[in-house]
Amino acid sequence: MLSQLLNSNTGWVLLSTMILGIASGTIGCMAYWKRQNLMSDALSHAALPGVVLAFLIIGEKNLFILVIGAAASALVAASLIQWITNSSRISEDTAMGMTLAVFYGFGVMLLSIANRSAGGNQSGLDSFIYGQAAAMIKTDVLTMLILAMLVILVIFIGFKEWKLYLFDQQFAKGIGLSLKGMNILYTAVLVTTIVIGIQAVGVILMAAMLIIPAVSARYWTHSFQAMLILSAVFGGVAGASGTVISTLGSGWPTGPFIVIVASGLFLVSLVFGKEKGLLVNYVQLKIQMKAQKARTHLEAGGVK
Repeated sequence: MLSQLLNSNTGWVLLSTMILGIASGTIGCMAYWKRQNLMSDALSHAALPGVVLAFLIIGEKNLFILVIGAAASALVAASLIQWITNSSRISEDTAMGMTLAVFYGFGVMLLSIANRSAGGNQSGLDSFIYGQAAAMIKTDVLTMLILAMLVILVIFIGFKEWKLYLFDQQFAKGIGLSLKGMNILYTAVLVTTIVIGIQAVGVILMAAMLIIPAVSARYWTHSFQAMLILSAVFGGVAGASGTVISTLGSGWPTGPFIVIVASGLFLVSLVFGKEKGLLVNYVQLKIQMKAQKARTHLEAGGVK
């Protein structure tokens, strides 16, 4: 195992999945407060047909081109969800579910066609379903690193604007902040995070990378800033740990192990989280019951 971790390519992959986890945690935190967790799931599944179409057009597995295809497909899906919601009585959740199913089904159909084409079966496109970070080459890793760090930078630089956009849109509008522009930027960073992660985590599990760290962080704090940092930490730990575990076996997909680690962190947060954890709630309930019992006893003694 140590020799595998000391391998230069493994080290790069480990760094990229850790940075991806940090980026996923930060943008996932914003998706949590926008109540758009299902949007993450819909767009990650909607990226698949774009990946396969890009491969069919260029005839080779170039991650940068495949990312562009995935981004285009996800943006089309986001626009379609918005159009369906605005032009009909269909709710946003329903529109997301419909789009997810249609785009993912179309992607699987295209994938079966691509695998029958010359070189398609050897291209490794199937790794985009469940993720296979070990199959990434150095150029893939660099592409992921650059885009993930760009997402983190955008969120870090515009932290105050993001906070106003999420929690006080009226005030943000009053000081001249463009809500339409912020919506576009939010969609762009969300889509970017999704499409750079599908090679490592896969389209099915990428949504978990966005949702689980943010939900886990919520059990520890009520502060948005602290939650953002914790969510990034949880995402980074899950990304790095899942990658290390996947190196223990031959051909083990990285995505499931990253999600398993993230789920373990969620369970710890669920039980021990100091704000909403089950253990804290239980202790508080016991204290309240004892206090109520003591008050009842005193009141009964006073009556006597």
